[in-house]
Amino acid sequence: MVQEPDSPRLVVVGASYRTSPAALRDRLFVDVPDQPALLGRLRAAGIGEALALATCDRVEIALVATDPDRAASIALAALAERAGVARAALDGATYRLDGRAAVRHLFAVASSLDSMITGEPQVLGQVKESHRVARASGACGPVLDAVLDAAYRVAKRVRTETAIGERPVSLAAAAERLARNVHGDLAGCAGLLIGDGDMGELIAAHLRQAGLGALTVTARIEARAEMLARHMGCNHAPFEALDRLLAGADIVISALATGRHAVTRGQAEAALAARRRKPIFLIDAAVPGDIERAVNDLDGAFVYDLADLEAVAIEGRAGRDAAAAEAARMVEEAVDGYFRERSGRRAGPAVTRLRARFEAAREQALRDAGGDAEAATRLLVNRLLHEPSAALRALAEAGGADGADGAEAERLLIRLFGLDGPEADDEERET
Repeated sequence: MVQEPDSPRLVVVGASYRTSPAALRDRLFVDVPDQPALLGRLRAAGIGEALALATCDRVEIALVATDPDRAASIALAALAERAGVARAALDGATYRLDGRAAVRHLFAVASSLDSMITGEPQVLGQVKESHRVARASGACGPVLDAVLDAAYRVAKRVRTETAIGERPVSLAAAAERLARNVHGDLAGCAGLLIGDGDMGELIAAHLRQAGLGALTVTARIEARAEMLARHMGCNHAPFEALDRLLAGADIVISALATGRHAVTRGQAEAALAARRRKPIFLIDAAVPGDIERAVNDLDGAFVYDLADLEAVAIEGRAGRDAAAAEAARMVEEAVDGYFRERSGRRAGPAVTRLRARFEAAREQALRDAGGDAEAATRLLVNRLLHEPSAALRALAEAGGADGADGAEAERLLIRLFGLDGPEADDEERET
């Protein structure tokens, strides 16, 4: 269906792990307490509905606009100004999605199909939190609310009807088993989470539930460490103290994914010396990896990346791929359903007006026929058919040699009134 130029449509602009380096996403990151100010700026620029979403994998603005080009330009300019970078710096590192593609994207994000670790559960909660903030800021309206409510429904279906969420949970359970192999009882262990990647957070949360004694979070941007520590109920520390933090950690989970090593062989060697060779269990939960592979050559250092954890979990790749394909099918079905429902709502007022007009014509026909039901019926049929018949003839005459407009109108008439059924064939035979 062709969308009318002035009808509001969903637009998504942003940067994700697919399009931009972590360093740029760190600068663009919009913490939850800062989102109302950004949304306020967008409202002041004429964008009535908007939502800001920031996770370790993405920074996005979803908005509703009748002029997508203008709205996308305003949103990207706001992100660039907030990050302190030139607007041109975002070219090639950001994306823009409109209409159906934007709806499909939000559904996939909420269902954790667009995450670096497919199936991770945190992103749905982050979408809901951003939605809550947008509502409280007066930045949500009927279109955005409807899209997000539909996204929550498909995310729930994906989570309950497929095995898409099993992989992250199984990887975290594998990390717990390995940690116990190295340290035994986790109650006496101190953990360190470097960065706020979703898989790192999931593993850290699992270890906490398994009895990990203490946890500290650090990140390159202190606000992100504070936010995650607040969410997980643990301590946070400045990234500049990483060497000291490594020396005090029995279990290290690194989830920065900046493309540079967060933990080098030299750092790990110094930490082991400070610990008098007490072992360190290190989990590299980043893609690309955070921990230099040579660290594993050190006595007392045990490094496992996601592939290693997957091997321990003994999870079949074919099963994961099938679950992801099934989840993608559910998302596509949900997108179709959303637009069908939306089209139905748009048609509702026209159907109401048509029903009112027919009712008025019925009442007038009864009055004009003086109570004669058969005469009133003939009058009603003739009056209801007069304008459509005249319009159809006019379109046919104005359509030129090929009569394309008239033919299209006739096809629509046949579809609207079901004239292509068996009754139509009988009528043709009679004539």
